Amino acid sequence: MLTTTLITLFTRDLNKLKQEINAYQNEEHLWISTGTITNSAGNLCLHLVGNLNHFIGATIGNTDYIRQRDLEFSQKHVPRAELIKQVDDTIAVVESTLKNLTAADLQTEYKRRVFEDTMTTEYFLVHLTMHLAYHLGQINYHRRILDV
Repeated sequence: MLTTTLITLFTRDLNKLKQEINAYQNEEHLWISTGTITNSAGNLCLHLVGNLNHFIGATIGNTDYIRQRDLEFSQKHVPRAELIKQVDDTIAVVESTLKNLTAADLQTEYKRRVFEDTMTTEYFLVHLTMHLAYHLGQINYHRRILDV
């Protein structure tokens, strides 16, 4: 079923996110934004954690997670170890939520905003994997630019 594939992809890319965060030679570089790079790697990491905990954990899995999206981009200097812990916790939430979905659940309507077109839960989960991969690539480039 698609959920097995989604769990594999989310887990793979979230583990890669941890590798990227750990690969920064200087932990301070996680929080640098410069020139046209407006989001630091640390803030992108917080954004990905918030995004997945909200849309998968709280919305689908009915966790008690409360998203504070503004903090995802304004909070600074969260220790690397705390970022890694948050990613690990997110992996657990994603796995536990997705493993309980049925084929029928995947075909239910998922509506994010009142005036937005509707989509299936399956479609939105695939979108979330692509969102994760997009920002993961940004973090990789950010790291390679700064850690020369």
